[in-house]
Amino acid sequence: MIRPAPWLGLFVLLVLLANPGPALSAPASDLPGDSVYQLHLPLRDQDGKAIDFASLRGQPRLITMFYASCPYMCPLIIDTARMTERELGEAQRAKLAVLMVSFDAERDDPAALRALADKRKVDTSRWTLAHADAADVRKLAAVLGIQYRQIDGGDFNHTSVLILLDAEGRIVARSEIMGKTDPAFVDAVRRVLGDSKAH
Repeated sequence: MIRPAPWLGLFVLLVLLANPGPALSAPASDLPGDSVYQLHLPLRDQDGKAIDFASLRGQPRLITMFYASCPYMCPLIIDTARMTERELGEAQRAKLAVLMVSFDAERDDPAALRALADKRKVDTSRWTLAHADAADVRKLAAVLGIQYRQIDGGDFNHTSVLILLDAEGRIVARSEIMGKTDPAFVDAVRRVLGDSKAH
């Protein structure tokens, strides 16, 4: 497993904010400076719907990166996110969204993402599986402190992590514990959901 320095994502975001260029959209006047939603990131979901990353603001969210053909770790990421959700009450669970963005810009088109969602019985009313261009995948991975590289055969070595964003897109907590619940991470999710307002 590739483990990034814990400060890497914040450092990259600060660099991007200091040098906006085309990577960043014009920030909303009330969007926190450390919000990942400062990143201009066009996405397309498992149904082919175009989504602007910043439009996801307003709801606490688990975010992670994966690829649909991954045989082991990515299914485990999905399972771990579900385990985390199961630790929540029904009302809290209803307030939490999940975003999974693919590393595989070439193969993970909406059809591949929809096939995975159907296979894993993903609740797409709250979970979004998304595709982005390769350059945008790199930007998002850098902001989130997720490392990855493609290897022979088209697979990827990558950080396996769940990241908790508050409703404003600030990184609150992260966990690389896979295959079981991380009590500290679950507590952070509960705190964010308890403090969040219904949108």
